[in-house]
Amino acid sequence: MNQISSSQENELDRLLALSNLGIDYYEPKQGLNYLTELAAKICGTEISLVNLIDSFTQWSVSSYGIDINQMPREDSVCQYTIHTSSKTGLEVKDLRDDVRFKDMFYVKDTPNLRYYMGVPLTSPEGYNLGALCVMDSKLMHLSEDIKEVLRLIARQIVDRLRLNNLVADLKNKLKESELNQKKLAHDIRGPIGGILGLSDLILEEDELTSPQEILEYSEMIKQSSLSLLDLSKDILSKGFDGNSNRSQELKEGDTNLVNLKETILRLLAPQIKVKNIAFNVQLNPENQLESFSKLYVLQILGNLLSNSIKFTNSGGEISLSMNLKRKELDLILELSVEDNGIGMTSSKIHEILEAGTSTHEGTRGELGFGLGLNLVRQLVKQQEGTMDIISTVGEGTKFTIEMPVN
Repeated sequence: MNQISSSQENELDRLLALSNLGIDYYEPKQGLNYLTELAAKICGTEISLVNLIDSFTQWSVSSYGIDINQMPREDSVCQYTIHTSSKTGLEVKDLRDDVRFKDMFYVKDTPNLRYYMGVPLTSPEGYNLGALCVMDSKLMHLSEDIKEVLRLIARQIVDRLRLNNLVADLKNKLKESELNQKKLAHDIRGPIGGILGLSDLILEEDELTSPQEILEYSEMIKQSSLSLLDLSKDILSKGFDGNSNRSQELKEGDTNLVNLKETILRLLAPQIKVKNIAFNVQLNPENQLESFSKLYVLQILGNLLSNSIKFTNSGGEISLSMNLKRKELDLILELSVEDNGIGMTSSKIHEILEAGTSTHEGTRGELGFGLGLNLVRQLVKQQEGTMDIISTVGEGTKFTIEMPVN
């Protein structure tokens, strides 16, 4: 397996590879917990984590020995593991002696970590999506054999993540097929029932049926037959669409505005609390329960909102509005994220929309990874959507996105 350096020019591709796994960071990851525990048991450490790292946040999708869900990327040790050029991973024998980590809360306070060993979670394409790490409050030493086993477990974790994504995709296709069959049966019953009913009328009335009535019945039979013919042509030419009448009952891979709001509030609660930011979410009540595909929606919203949080001063305000609308055959998701943060220059806006990759500091010195917004732009473009930015330095920024979510 080739490993691609996590340099600036490759970071966007790495983030896209992570997004393509379609991971919902608040859903249980079946099949990961036993691998996480296995890593800790083999290494003899108190703690083991499976961490995935996006533009702004380290997401702990599986943990052993500690209860943690997320951490700012700039505070994590694993952010260095995904950048390491060493095939063996990153080992820090005493976090107190490393200038990068000695003042971190997890070193100075509970759990008072000392030892760290992390190995990258590398995709088949060579992108380091995150890291499997083991940690302990005692000074330790791991043999090369143990480290090799840790790398093997990391490969199993990547395989499991890819398998989870594949299984979810297959489940969606199976459910879609089942819905299609039910709707197909429903659509066929109407024309066939009409044909049978009209035929019975002609047979029952026999000699009492006038030639004019027979012609009228024949025309009705013809129209019912044409309906069946049109349906069969539609199936053969472009496939059957079982979603023309969308059910408000969610299926796997779908969400609605209410569920999306709840997920976003859970995901961003720690970041919002740390910076004491007022966060308001508005939904269109007319379609807030209508289901739509959540593909890339969480990644797009998560990056936009994390960016606004980082560049909004403590006590500031961020507003999110979400709406669905119909445009011809497409279901369009409208997203608007507005903050009263530090704002951006026109040159910075141009840089983002033209895929620039500069990095800036947030209002508390956090690293603002410019690639996060470029990832949003790329994902929106991939979904054939549009992205607009309006900003005034010192007053705030408004992001507006429209994209199909069929």
